[in-house]
Amino acid sequence: MEFGSEFFWFVLIGLGAQLVDGALGMAFGLICSSILLSMGLPPAAVSASVHAAEVVTTGVSGASHAYFRNIDRRLFWQLTVAGSVGGAIGAYVLTRLPGDAIRPFVYLYLLALAVLILVRSFGRWMPREQVKRVPVLGFFAGLLDATGGGGWGPLATSTLLARGGQARTTIGTVSASEFVVTLVVSITFILTIGLDHLEIVLGLLVGGAIAAPFAAWFVRHVPEKIVLKVVGLLVLCISLYQIGRAWLT
Repeated sequence: MEFGSEFFWFVLIGLGAQLVDGALGMAFGLICSSILLSMGLPPAAVSASVHAAEVVTTGVSGASHAYFRNIDRRLFWQLTVAGSVGGAIGAYVLTRLPGDAIRPFVYLYLLALAVLILVRSFGRWMPREQVKRVPVLGFFAGLLDATGGGGWGPLATSTLLARGGQARTTIGTVSASEFVVTLVVSITFILTIGLDHLEIVLGLLVGGAIAAPFAAWFVRHVPEKIVLKVVGLLVLCISLYQIGRAWLT
């Protein structure tokens, strides 16, 4: 199997995204999707490729959290079932819409996530109270994650933590449930459009694997708020640029 020079760019994207994801516990899909979309790749292909790569990374993460007993079983099933339904619907709808029609909405979604991350970076979010409708949160997190190729962690984890969830069990449970949701979304994409962009998937996987040990060092030396600001500004600039270009054309 031969890969072109673009393969190494996908490796770099996966490497950078994993460095950030390792520091924040989220944003691998968000960063990969933002950059791949800015390269002009179809939204469905981007989301399918990112989710296929994430099956491996989220599987390892979920197994690790289960080993260390960081999972709230009740919360896990609420998020997993609703998130899988939302993710499957989002993936199916995305493959049935023309790329040019859905792309502006994906950019708007990424813009919203950028604002969310920047708000978190300044320590301002929502009043602390328990989320009462976890399945609703899971459904929309899965739906938006499938259509945008990133968003499960930022949306689900941020909401639960901001509303008073315990950090250890919230992060562990969201990470474990993400594996199931990602697997469902990937299967949906494979059954509907297949998986033709193997070069992208393998590139992201290789980059992510290389970056994993460095991410552990990174999170110990760089304040989370600084990383949040950098990610938020990056995604904000990319989404605004693409929205502006689409508006002008």
